[in-house]
Amino acid sequence: MQQVSEGQEAIKVASEKLQAAQQVLGALLQGSQHQSVESAQAALAQAGQELEQCMAATLAAAEQATSYAATL
Repeated sequence: MQQVSEGQEAIKVASEKLQAAQQVLGALLQGSQHQSVESAQAALAQAGQELEQCMAATLAAAEQATSYAATL
């Protein structure tokens, strides 16, 4: 469970850094309609969604492991 907790903390940090990157990119390239800018923004948004899914998966795994441990 300690490793799962450490992994969740790493996911939180990565998510915060990703959000900061999205904000900076958005501010720097505001108003740009260039395909590369749109692609970069879409890729960052997808990465954010995948981090959310990763966090949800680790929470579910921790819950199941805790539930199993309680039966022992």
